[in-house]
Amino acid sequence: MFKAGENYKESADSKALSMSPRELRLVEGAKPGPGGVRARTLFLMVGTGLVIRLIVMAFMYPQHLVLFHDHFHFGFEAGRIARSIAQGEGFASPLYEKTGPTAWMTPVYPYIIAGFFKVFGIYTKAAVLGVLSFNVLTSALTTLPIFFFARQSFGTHVAKWAGWTWAFFPYAIYFPIDRIWETWLATLLFALLFMIALKLERIDRLSAWAGTGLLWGLAGLTSAVVVSVLPFLQLRISYVRYKQGRRWLVPNIVLGLALMVAVSPWFVRNWRTFHRFIPFRDNMGLVLRMGVKGATSYALRDVDYWQPTELGPWNNPAEVQEFQRDGELKYMATKKQQALAFIKTHKRWYLWTTLRRVVFLWTGYWSLSPAYLKMEPWDPANILFSSAFTVLAFWGLRRAWVRRVDAAIPYAIVLLVFPLMYYITSPEYYYRRPLDPMMVVLAVYALTPSRRLDEPPSLDKVDQDRLRSCEDDQFESELAEPV
Repeated sequence: MFKAGENYKESADSKALSMSPRELRLVEGAKPGPGGVRARTLFLMVGTGLVIRLIVMAFMYPQHLVLFHDHFHFGFEAGRIARSIAQGEGFASPLYEKTGPTAWMTPVYPYIIAGFFKVFGIYTKAAVLGVLSFNVLTSALTTLPIFFFARQSFGTHVAKWAGWTWAFFPYAIYFPIDRIWETWLATLLFALLFMIALKLERIDRLSAWAGTGLLWGLAGLTSAVVVSVLPFLQLRISYVRYKQGRRWLVPNIVLGLALMVAVSPWFVRNWRTFHRFIPFRDNMGLVLRMGVKGATSYALRDVDYWQPTELGPWNNPAEVQEFQRDGELKYMATKKQQALAFIKTHKRWYLWTTLRRVVFLWTGYWSLSPAYLKMEPWDPANILFSSAFTVLAFWGLRRAWVRRVDAAIPYAIVLLVFPLMYYITSPEYYYRRPLDPMMVVLAVYALTPSRRLDEPPSLDKVDQDRLRSCEDDQFESELAEPV
């Protein structure tokens, strides 16, 4: 097992943490060596990724302008709530008809869409282009945290290749344009939080912990499932800090309080609106119900599918009528009771389907029947790519574990904990996307030759030379200045 806070292959970045602020500023101001990365290289990574995504967007955006169900494809429930906000009706009506206040979703992304509706009009072409541009920008900007947490974990060589891989990564290009949803902003926030988590082991400033708590709150109000990994990451960080002799309890209290400050306005709103405590969102009963089959399986499509939408209030008239009659909270409670009752009487089926969902999330495979492939014709290619990507990522994780890289544990935590919710409910292709930044880094690490993973040159040999050079240059510039 690893020693807390120690890397078998300690990176130059971790060594820099022990330097004085003055020395660190001098090193950062020095010209980068052969393994260094200039700011313009990072800008080029982000810019290249953004340009690629914008080009693809130019061809794909019309799919969000279809008139089916009054533009429901534009953001789905998020788009409907955004329309209600833009029309002055508040956070309400997530479906086809007006159904009153809702807690179906967390608030951040619907309010972002509502902002575009206010500026460009509701369900207009300009609004589509604006929202999609925001999506692809968040996807391109995710390059930055990927580079920094990859460098901290595995060194500059892996970080550079991971950044460029993300710029051209198919999932990061296609999905933010294909679906208007909060996942792409959540992916950026999750990558930032993972980057910060790798640094909190050595950060003592309480203001930094408070800022981290606020950022976790923002991420939770964007996509609640992101917060599921927080307790496990903080347990790891607290253990490392305890072994290092650093204080761990007070910083965690500060982080927790800041998190509550961030999310409490939304919780209070839900309490005042629905007169009950609703953490983040209220649709758990429905997604759990969609994780079990109905009396006729998937009769509306007559095919074994991974998400039986006829069990929800979208395309089934009986479900729509029930939702309108009972209201959102009672409807969700009923779906939860139905799901638990079904699971209780069909344990073996539910266990088998849960295993199928695990395979689906990591490989994209659900079925290869002709009827299924008629609905999902690109699945064979996606299964091949997704499976290879998953194998490489877990091979990289194993390699980091064998080499006793300390960061292997945080990577393992997010890969194991984040998808648990989707194993027991209902999956979607894009649900696992917030893990892609970490998986890209691990996949690149898996493919990197061992000779490029050797310990970087000691700061005593390289960076001290840069320090001397910087100090000499600074001394000469001071001499040259007029008195």
